[in-house]
Amino acid sequence: MQSIAKNDQELLPIEPIEPKPVSGFLRAITSLKHRNFRLFWTGQNLSLIGTWTQSTGEAWLVLQLTHNAFMLGLEGALQFLPVMFFTLFGGVIADRIPKRRVLLFTQSFALLQAAILFFLVSTGRIQMWHMFVLATLLGINNALDMPTRQAFVSEMVGREDLPNAIALNSSMFNLARIVGPGISGLLIAWLGVAPLFLINALSFIPVLIGLAMIDTKQLHKISRPVLDSASGAVKNVWRSLGEGFVYIRKTTVVFVVIAIVGWVSLFGINFNVVLPLFATEVLNSGPTGYGFISSAFGAGALLSAIWLAWTNKQPGLSHIVLWTLFFCITEAIFALSHWYWISIILIMCVGFSQIAFAATANSTLQTMTPDYLRGRIMSVYMLFFVGTTPIGNLFTGGVARLFGTSIALLAGALISMIAAITGLIMQAWTKKSAVKESAIKVESNG
Repeated sequence: MQSIAKNDQELLPIEPIEPKPVSGFLRAITSLKHRNFRLFWTGQNLSLIGTWTQSTGEAWLVLQLTHNAFMLGLEGALQFLPVMFFTLFGGVIADRIPKRRVLLFTQSFALLQAAILFFLVSTGRIQMWHMFVLATLLGINNALDMPTRQAFVSEMVGREDLPNAIALNSSMFNLARIVGPGISGLLIAWLGVAPLFLINALSFIPVLIGLAMIDTKQLHKISRPVLDSASGAVKNVWRSLGEGFVYIRKTTVVFVVIAIVGWVSLFGINFNVVLPLFATEVLNSGPTGYGFISSAFGAGALLSAIWLAWTNKQPGLSHIVLWTLFFCITEAIFALSHWYWISIILIMCVGFSQIAFAATANSTLQTMTPDYLRGRIMSVYMLFFVGTTPIGNLFTGGVARLFGTSIALLAGALISMIAAITGLIMQAWTKKSAVKESAIKVESNG
């Protein structure tokens, strides 16, 4: 049996590769020169529009069925709870099985889930327990899909174009965040909720076609462990998980980045769960107003992603800390706003800072991580970035029910500020440690 254990030296962070300078507009889309990534990016663009229409429709449907902020939080929690429990194993699978094959399965399953939801809503049979079951099944699917998609990007574009590809993926995600909710608000007012789920089901067809057309010979190959027995496979699953955690423990910057991401995701990035209530009760706008508020967030996020793709710079801990601070401040001001158009501007700023924070964290982790560990490290990232959502949704929904929507948003922003302050302290400590280590090396060489 071939062992996948590595020596301690290999656990040190890989030196980031600076992208080659590209001038003009091409600098913002340099990763699209890779045919496989173009196919993936185009298909995901269309699919994510459907994903956001369904996400908007689900929130509105739960509100219609229950008129309960806690139920909004519970439905969101059930969708992301499986990510908390299973995404680490999804990362192991992503490092063992060809990622294209895994994504063909997960995207097909998501299509089926959306089709079932459309059938139940269009026939008038939908009940809250249906919503809970389908949300849980989608969460299990996402526990495998998310780390696989994140890690697959590097195989399509290579390490050099990775920062740009991550930024373009963020732009793709947030372009859909603009179009999807905007369309959703209009469709809900015109035709009701059911068409939103049909749109999502159909939107998976282009991504499946794109994945089927990917040329596996052009992928950047990485080594995978070879297992020759079922018992050996079980043992190596736990060993594989251990390798990822050892790397995180020994690499201070990676540990700090994941800790900041987890804390902010737990308390700050949960406003979507009460955004329908904020739109209706605080800003006194209907479904169309709610759709445009969601789209405004996506507009700010899209501008952020385009800016990151244009700069295509190697990020660091200092960038993450600064964007975390900006995110917390803008979210706190948004929570206190009672004016619709001012809230539109503020939510755009929240979107800009959130994507800058998340994309720089993602890029920092992927460029520092060895190829053979990327799936597992990204599964830990997704565990803290997405897996904490169930607890965060319950927290935000519960506080909103007890004290109001504005207080819930403000509390999340202020608690998230702790992560930014801690990041500043850790950044200074990391720099001092690096200076001391350099001084010791100089003395020993002298």
